[in-house]
Amino acid sequence: MADKTLSFALFGNGYQVGKSMAVRTLLDTLAGRNARILIDKPYLGFIRHQLGINLKPDGVFSGDDFSADYAVSMGGDGTLLHVAARIGDKNIPIIGVNMGRLGFLADIMPDEIPTAFDNVFVGNITTESHSLIRIDTQGDSVMGSPFALNDIAVLKRDNASMISVHITINGEYVGNYLADGIIVATPTGSTAYSLSNGGPIIVPQSNSLCITPVAPHSLSLRPIVIRDDCRLELSVESRTHNFLVAVDGRSQKMHDTTLLTITKARHNIQIVRNPEHHYFSTLREKMMWGADQR
Repeated sequence: MADKTLSFALFGNGYQVGKSMAVRTLLDTLAGRNARILIDKPYLGFIRHQLGINLKPDGVFSGDDFSADYAVSMGGDGTLLHVAARIGDKNIPIIGVNMGRLGFLADIMPDEIPTAFDNVFVGNITTESHSLIRIDTQGDSVMGSPFALNDIAVLKRDNASMISVHITINGEYVGNYLADGIIVATPTGSTAYSLSNGGPIIVPQSNSLCITPVAPHSLSLRPIVIRDDCRLELSVESRTHNFLVAVDGRSQKMHDTTLLTITKARHNIQIVRNPEHHYFSTLREKMMWGADQR
């Protein structure tokens, strides 16, 4: 691998002008290895016009019209989720450089860029496979990618009253959730929106999903963990006759006549991990997991 010319598709957050040094370090590191640099067209404009870097990449792409050995996400976890949606089933590993706040998925810090990418070039990396879930509908169509790396949420709109979500798993009726909404989270997404609503942390590669209610009307409604090969069917009742569906935060309105089906996707997303970082140490350090503040 050390003798191979590697190609990198660059994506980034176009609002982080103050993080220009990290971008320069990445570009210098890749150039020093004679790597091919492909870049998302909007991000190239940001680099040239906002950061003042006269970058001349080997290729510019839009949408999902790209191919590379690796994708590089320059931003936070939200940016990485966006990159995962763009990659789809291409099976291109994502290298996440954390230029945001938490950085649970994007775990390479800016000062670790030279060492981390040196490891990439010599093959000293760890790649994790993360499952996705898919939403299909009967009625309104899903705009954009139907796949979620973190979660799919069904929510009430704005200040509307709570909604009623009827859930069936593998043809068996589970119950009626009276709440502000429900979240179906993957193990990857268990530390995100689901956790903030009282859901459990699920270790990656656990082959499970979690259904977490959002502000449930009944205290008896609690999160439930199921196998990820289950088929979930949801129907929604709302006084306003519509609701929101959010796929990894990309939300749209749907009418309450729309039936939803959530299943495990046939492809996974590959994320490159810093071999010096470990899951439970990340929990402790970034989420203060188990910390005693007394």
